[in-house]
Amino acid sequence: MRSICLLGGTGFVGKHLANRLYQMGWQVRVLTRRRDQHRDLLVLPTLELVETDVYDQKQLNEQLAGCDAVINLVGILNETGHDGAGFRKAHVEFPQQVISACKANNIKRLLHMSALNAGAGKSHYLRTKGEAEDLVHATEDLHVTSFRPSVIFGEDDSFFNRFAALLRVPSPIFMLPSGYAKFAPVWVNDVVEAMLKTLVSHEHDGQRYNLCGPKVYTLEELVAYTAKLLGVKRDIIPLKETPSKWAAFIMERIPGKPYSLDNFHSSLVESVCGDNNHLSQLGITPQAVETVMPKYLSASTSRELYSNFRYLAGRDLQRL
Repeated sequence: MRSICLLGGTGFVGKHLANRLYQMGWQVRVLTRRRDQHRDLLVLPTLELVETDVYDQKQLNEQLAGCDAVINLVGILNETGHDGAGFRKAHVEFPQQVISACKANNIKRLLHMSALNAGAGKSHYLRTKGEAEDLVHATEDLHVTSFRPSVIFGEDDSFFNRFAALLRVPSPIFMLPSGYAKFAPVWVNDVVEAMLKTLVSHEHDGQRYNLCGPKVYTLEELVAYTAKLLGVKRDIIPLKETPSKWAAFIMERIPGKPYSLDNFHSSLVESVCGDNNHLSQLGITPQAVETVMPKYLSASTSRELYSNFRYLAGRDLQRL
């Protein structure tokens, strides 16, 4: 049985990926700082859930021992401060530690989660994602494949579910910062399938794959569609660039940081693939939002979403 270490395996993408790796016969090791919060993963018989501090180089080296490959999904959408230090720690310094741990354990295979448009724009999120991507690909004797998805959606995502919870807050209008931003949402199962198809084949070494769904939407269109699925009537008012920037300035000072200036700067870069969607190159037909989300969002789920305020807290896309 092959062994793999999944970093960020307790997050949205990580849990889907862990389940598929188990089905394929991998021995999966997931590292977390809060083991008691993720015991749901223990239903997978070949999954080992280890409590450790991955930012401690010695502990990380020890936990990667015996693994044949590593997948790094760690990433944050917001930081506690405003100077980019949080993004740098998660997106640049941590990948450097992963590289060191791979070298210490003679691990040659690394899959790395990046982001569409990594390195573009003014946001710390995109800039640090780009820096990390270049860093891992420049490492000698390490076979790296990186993945650049647009926003990822699925049953338990933090995108549609967060807006669904917000839409349940009684109000005749819904003020939407960056409503003009464009996305090509990609289904989590398609992202997972792309990673699995590349895991054991050397033909994907050094490749950087853009992952998008089949359709492009504005944020306003996606929020309006969410409201439609929930049976909620709201007058959605998309804010233009300057009001969105002011909204970000105010909202990033609210506990939980529901929206930040860094989110605003990211929104100025269209999260779309154009003709460079590599899912088809990998033999995957991407699924559209309209095919997937009606199964998970409906008027019958609205009460549960309204009570589930964790989506209002600006949680990270992936957490250790």
